[in-house]
Amino acid sequence: MIDNDYLIKVVDQSGQVRISIAHTTALVDEARTRHDTSATASAALGRVLTAALLMGSDMKGDRDVLTVRVDGDGISGPIIATVDSRGTGRALISNPQADLPSKAPGKLAVGELVGKNGFLEVIKDLGMKQPFVGKVPLVSGEIAEDVASYYLRSEQIPSLVTLGVLVDTDLSIKAAGGLIVQAMPGADDSILEIIENNISALGPISEALVRHSSLESIAGQVMLGLSYNLAGQLPLSFKCNCNNERLAAIMAGLGVEELREIEQNAGKIEVCCNFCNERYQFKLDELLQLKKA
Repeated sequence: MIDNDYLIKVVDQSGQVRISIAHTTALVDEARTRHDTSATASAALGRVLTAALLMGSDMKGDRDVLTVRVDGDGISGPIIATVDSRGTGRALISNPQADLPSKAPGKLAVGELVGKNGFLEVIKDLGMKQPFVGKVPLVSGEIAEDVASYYLRSEQIPSLVTLGVLVDTDLSIKAAGGLIVQAMPGADDSILEIIENNISALGPISEALVRHSSLESIAGQVMLGLSYNLAGQLPLSFKCNCNNERLAAIMAGLGVEELREIEQNAGKIEVCCNFCNERYQFKLDELLQLKKA
């Protein structure tokens, strides 16, 4: 089993196919713990967060940010993941306790939880005047198929996407990760067929992550029969960009009477971050001083 969360990039020697493989077990488990998700919600949240990390791994700028929003008509409600170019990410699911019976042993009903009628939206903020926004209808709500559809319809890149989250009996995350295979223009179909067959033989990515001791070992199986190079590696971790100063500034933007009413009704002024569930408490006098600043 792989010890730490990280991502690798692999390119076949002829430069026709590029592959990204990620191990996100600890990261997804932290998101699960913070949001107290059900088994199926954990799988849905973990798939979206893993997909965002894989998709965002091509960003280069220090301030580049990618956000994936999956909004179907299922009981999970919208799922949002935001990542940066340094491999850190955070995510939320609107209804963390949403759950459905498994479709089969070991097969959580993620597609039904998310719903088919809706959209997948990708927002890339690369420091330009306007962020790039791509939006496609959901194919299945299973996330991997929806990400592949996004790449083909929005960026015209044929892609094979597999994502997996293995939830243990105590609801902790036993394994989580994913891979994306993308064909460059003019890629040889025979190379793609070999890779596709190798991935099929690999089995579910979550189970492969349990069997293998490294992502490099998985890459070797995916590229079996082909010459390839390791093109990059990136550590991954859960990180939220909320902090006391940022949320205090937001609260200070409220009216004085509104702040007084919050304190009177709740006995305190407290803010909870939707992405990490961290709670921040403020004193009315401190916020009033900020308003004057």
